[in-house]
Amino acid sequence: MLVHLSDVATPLQTLFTTEAAQAAKDSRFIRRQRKLTGEAFAQGLVFAWLDNPQATADELVVSLARAGVVLKTQSLEDRFTAPAAEFFRLLLSQALTKVVAAAAPTAVPLLRRFHGTYLLDSTLLSLPAVLAALFPGCGGRNDAESCRASLKVTVRYEIGTGCLDGVNLNPGKTADATTALQSAPLPAGSLRLADLGFFDLEVLQSYDRDKVYFITRPVSNLIVYDSKGRKSKLARYLARQRRDRVDTWVWAGSGKQLHCRLLAIRCPQEVTAVRRTAAQKEAQDHGRQASEERLEICGWTVFLTNVPRWLLSLQEAWVLYRVRWQVELLFKLWKSDGQIDESRSEQPYRVLSEVYAKLLGMVVQHWLLLACGGAAFSSKSVRKAARAVRQQISHVGAVLVRPAVLLVALRVLGRLVQAAGEVRRRRGRPSTYQTLVNPDHDGLSSNNAAAVASPDAIT
Repeated sequence: MLVHLSDVATPLQTLFTTEAAQAAKDSRFIRRQRKLTGEAFAQGLVFAWLDNPQATADELVVSLARAGVVLKTQSLEDRFTAPAAEFFRLLLSQALTKVVAAAAPTAVPLLRRFHGTYLLDSTLLSLPAVLAALFPGCGGRNDAESCRASLKVTVRYEIGTGCLDGVNLNPGKTADATTALQSAPLPAGSLRLADLGFFDLEVLQSYDRDKVYFITRPVSNLIVYDSKGRKSKLARYLARQRRDRVDTWVWAGSGKQLHCRLLAIRCPQEVTAVRRTAAQKEAQDHGRQASEERLEICGWTVFLTNVPRWLLSLQEAWVLYRVRWQVELLFKLWKSDGQIDESRSEQPYRVLSEVYAKLLGMVVQHWLLLACGGAAFSSKSVRKAARAVRQQISHVGAVLVRPAVLLVALRVLGRLVQAAGEVRRRRGRPSTYQTLVNPDHDGLSSNNAAAVASPDAIT
């Protein structure tokens, strides 16, 4: 599952040399020949923050010196302007045009039934409130900074090869369903897994026409038609069911928009109670009461899919949807370890520059993990492997422009990543990898299985 090291070394070198120089010109960060170059600025800061997300200004200056430029601390602080932020944004955009993936997909049989399994999700990064005009936040009734100014990062992640298939940046108030990745093309025979915020019947209908499979959570007020053409709201349809599991073909949406399988698993009473309490609290936070349909749906874990039964059973669909958590874990890695949403500064354009530079660092980290066999879906702990990358990143940055030495450094890094530990096997609540390898032993038949049937607690 390794990528050839040269397949990563070459784009890495190009990105931090010629493309960095061009981005510095295009952003007008560098307007004339001077000792500070775009190449040094990118190498010095991206690798410094990847090594230590809480690096002080003095430590950033030392990293710049390693990249060949000597600046005073105040001189560096003065460089964090709007053009500096635009420089890092352009360089990040350039990095995202490069496709780096494992040479061979994961060996998990359940995933290999599809021509790629694509996870789609987004996360918010808070920004200083003064940037609200550029990046309006998600709104809300409180005065949290993310409500005033934030950046929405939307990611499409192919779990089989570990490829970052797409990363979009939008103002925080942008709805998930309106982002560019929502309807971006996918290969025929691939599988799309997205959370409830991306639910859109027209988009799903389009994917169905293109022979792209999907598993999704439906909205609680969805209209469905049964096999006899009888129309009802999803909640009412489920309320009439006496079985604890439903697997049937229906038409979803007014006017019978989408022909798909309706999969539903009844939840234990204690799980239903927890979900209903959460639904009522969320409704109250928005100044309204939870609808009967929503409260009824809390008693079920529900999916819609167009994958035929011969290709995927209800049990396997239940297991597969949980794979969506892997993109949440990716965000957790970026936020907890990469600290992409944290800064030692309160200066707006220093913060914005840092967000873009740290995101770029996470892309570089992902490339290096793939090159060393630590990112594609397996039993290995990605977090432990990423820690090994960060421990060696300053050495990689120091030899970046020396191709032969860089390959040696990447081979050493590969040994460290391979030595990183695996996810510990758990008997009570097995890891996602364990359940995918053994989907028939995931415990769906137990009464407590529905409690963890989906990362979405309520619809």
